[in-house]
Amino acid sequence: MRSRLLTSLCVLALGAGCVTQGKYDAAMRDAETQLQAEKAAREAAGQKATELEGQVRALEEKQAELEREKAALDKRLLTAEGGLTAGAAERRALEQKNAELTALNDELARSKKKLTEAKEALEQKSSEYANLAKSLEKEISEGKVELSELRGRMTVNLKDKILFASGSARVGKEGEAALLKVAEALKGVDGKIIRVEGHTDDVPTDPKGPFPSNWELSLARAMAVVRALQDAGVDPTRLSAAGYGPYQPIAANDSPEHRSLNRRIEIVLAPNTGGPSAAR
Repeated sequence: MRSRLLTSLCVLALGAGCVTQGKYDAAMRDAETQLQAEKAAREAAGQKATELEGQVRALEEKQAELEREKAALDKRLLTAEGGLTAGAAERRALEQKNAELTALNDELARSKKKLTEAKEALEQKSSEYANLAKSLEKEISEGKVELSELRGRMTVNLKDKILFASGSARVGKEGEAALLKVAEALKGVDGKIIRVEGHTDDVPTDPKGPFPSNWELSLARAMAVVRALQDAGVDPTRLSAAGYGPYQPIAANDSPEHRSLNRRIEIVLAPNTGGPSAAR
């Protein structure tokens, strides 16, 4: 599990280099635990919304069935089928259907309200998100940056071609400018740890080059972004770097366009839970 999650992670003040093996292992465990918790929270929220949607559909079907039964009873009363005795029985049945329909409508209204609240919770954007989106409005509109948020976890997604030349872990001029804007925005976000995650496509690196595999390339790129953020004034005690290689794709690696989506840097802002990689 560890090898699929992170190939290496350094919690920084960057001047001193990487941490000891013990701290490295602790950071690895903390990162894995946090990632699993975030994944579980997203899955639970999505499952709840799905279950509520199913309940609403079932209630709507039952409502439609009761409406049909009530309409049939109304029609039979109007035509007075079965004489006076049958008419009284029909009236009692109609009253019962009306009571069932009223209760069902109340339950349906409550379920729809819960569904709306569940969807709003999934899609709710925090004030930090709004401020970050405003700060990066130009970069977002130019397609250089994508911003998302789910249950308190914000992600700033930067395409690798904005930051790096092919096969390189050196931030280019355009990338430096984009990261300066990102850093200025991040300095205004409190109570979050900042994890820079490097991702690649599945095309192998040149084994004779500086990066024997995509693990090393993804981590080196994440570290380069962390250094750029620190140099731009982001508190290094809030920063960490992670390399995922090609193992966390967001699209199938079956076309140049899809591979381009997978080559990315994600800057994740997660709640500070006080773990080893949290800000002190």
